[in-house]
Amino acid sequence: MNAEILAVGTELLLGQIVNTNAQYLSEQLASLGINVFYHEVVGDNKVRLTKTLHTALDRSDIIITTGGLGPTNDDLTKEVIAQAMGKKLVLDQTSLDRITQYIKKLNIPMAKTNEKQAYLPEGCIILPNDNGTAPGCIIENDKNVVIMLPGPPREMKLMFSSYVKPYLERKSSTKLVSRVLRIFGIGESELAQRYMDLLENSVNPTVAPYAKEGEVTLRITAGCKDEQEGLALIQPVIDKLKSEIGDFIYSCDDELMEEVVVKKLAEKNMKLSCAESCTGGMIASLITNVSGASKVFEQGIVTYSNSAKMQYLNVNAKTLEKYGAVSEQTAREMALGIKNASQSDIAVSVTGIAGPTGGTAEKKVGLVYIAVADSDGVSVREFNFTGSRDRVRRLSCLNALDMVRRRIK
Repeated sequence: MNAEILAVGTELLLGQIVNTNAQYLSEQLASLGINVFYHEVVGDNKVRLTKTLHTALDRSDIIITTGGLGPTNDDLTKEVIAQAMGKKLVLDQTSLDRITQYIKKLNIPMAKTNEKQAYLPEGCIILPNDNGTAPGCIIENDKNVVIMLPGPPREMKLMFSSYVKPYLERKSSTKLVSRVLRIFGIGESELAQRYMDLLENSVNPTVAPYAKEGEVTLRITAGCKDEQEGLALIQPVIDKLKSEIGDFIYSCDDELMEEVVVKKLAEKNMKLSCAESCTGGMIASLITNVSGASKVFEQGIVTYSNSAKMQYLNVNAKTLEKYGAVSEQTAREMALGIKNASQSDIAVSVTGIAGPTGGTAEKKVGLVYIAVADSDGVSVREFNFTGSRDRVRRLSCLNALDMVRRRIK
């Protein structure tokens, strides 16, 4: 089966909201073994929506629409689809009762226009909305299945997972199982060059790379009858990659770098502290975004000025005078300073020039030093990042966390 996702809403075309629904639905359909061949976005216009719908009906087995199920006159999805498929809209009393009760709970008056949402195509499968007023529905004929879902993600996701996914599982004989590897320290081009045959010629499982800022992910996907068979097909590929690029793979389960660091610290019963300058607390924020961070994160401090580095981290004034705040020597003393002050097992420090100003001929924008200290000593690395201030800061955080990850091991 092949599917098409049709998002309805002028606000999407104007860029007022991002179409996250399409991403979610594509991931869900892929896991069910259903290919998504097209994404379409169309505004709240009857003529254009009708034309787009007929194109979708001609080329796709399953069409999933999001949006256009509201109570206003420009909510046209049901009307257009019902007409295209030769169905009348009829009042569903159960849906009307649910809408009435939902609005009553909000303690607001029910508008007459809300009744419009309870009119559904005759003979359709009705999908209750447990997070809002607009019910969805499924229309089947000999050629197509059309699934209408509400636009708000909170409503759409619950409706899909509760009602649509079980429906599609009964129709699909093939299941897709995926594992996502996250790789740091090797660029996409280098990875593609090393494993061109694997990436281009794999059939089952397939291997697809995705470049993200500072890292690469590999999605390994197997078509199978059940999850056990799929994982058995995928594991040899993972084993091959692990044997060849080893520590560059930091997760085989689509975990973020900070999640991996927190987990490894917990496994070793270790405490982490950090001293930040150019990243301004971003590393501490990433760590504390992870559940369980309180067990492994001792403290973090932002020492932006030289005086703060001396006062709180015991960085030597002569070091700052001779080498500068952005230097290997200062990064080293920052890491040792926070480790000694916090009595943590491992400490990381970052100092650099994030830009766009502040660079010199000797020390250009993007120059960053990262140091990691533990009971075995201190290691420092120099980086020369390019791009915007935000990019320099984000890459500094990723590399700092990666250095911690490797040092824990």
